[in-house]
Amino acid sequence: MPPEIAELISRNLALIILAVVILFAVRSAVRIVPQSEKYVVERFGRLHSVLGPGINFIVPFLDRVAHRISILERQLPTARQDAITADNVLVQVETSVFYRIIEPEKAVYRIRDVDAAISTTVAGIVRSEIGTMELDQVQSNRAQLIERIREALANIVDDWGIEVTRAEILDVNLDEATRAAMLQQLNAERARRAQVTEAEGRRRAVELAADGELYAAEQQAKAKRMLADADAYATAAIATAIREGGLEAAQYQVAMRQVDVLAEVGKGQGRQTVIVPASAVEALGDAFRMFRGAK
Repeated sequence: MPPEIAELISRNLALIILAVVILFAVRSAVRIVPQSEKYVVERFGRLHSVLGPGINFIVPFLDRVAHRISILERQLPTARQDAITADNVLVQVETSVFYRIIEPEKAVYRIRDVDAAISTTVAGIVRSEIGTMELDQVQSNRAQLIERIREALANIVDDWGIEVTRAEILDVNLDEATRAAMLQQLNAERARRAQVTEAEGRRRAVELAADGELYAAEQQAKAKRMLADADAYATAAIATAIREGGLEAAQYQVAMRQVDVLAEVGKGQGRQTVIVPASAVEALGDAFRMFRGAK
């Protein structure tokens, strides 16, 4: 090193040391915290403050960043725990919990292992809640069970500065004997429903057939009533004609009807022998005389 430079350094050594100290102090005083984290600051070993995202300032040599806590949402590993339902059925429940730290000072100074503590708490709550429900309720009311587990867990972990964002029951597993019994029960229920459906179909068919017969009887009754009305009307018309035109007009109509009937009989194919009663011959004569009298 040249003598000039060594002499310069020796003269300004104090200033150089002061500049280095100032630079180090400024660097120690400024803390840039990422958006996904919070810093816990201690002063003489005691909690002093929590630094949020952005630029923060601390007192150099007195304050230190003791903990860097991520505030991102976390997922616990899938856990399996055995539980017994109210109807004494052993089930294995798979759960998953999502949470995030909202108060780092509580998570740091009140609990040592957050994940293990939450896992143990979840296991106890799941066993407790499932123990109050029967197996069918566990299967059918899973959403309600999840909500109850989440609320109970949230009340406990609140003292640790943790927010439970979601709790899920991924699966409820049964042993082979219970599965076989449930399958047998399911098949029996399906068979019962099939029988009920078949019986309902037969009953409906009988009802439709009875409705059809009733409708046909009603239509026949209507037809008979219409024919009776027509006969009554014809009888009334004949009675009116007799009353207005006399008995001869009625006898004339009867005689002409007999003539028409005999004409229809005589139109048959082949040789036919028609036996005409004496009354018919007399009717023809009467009709002829009435016809001549009408002229």
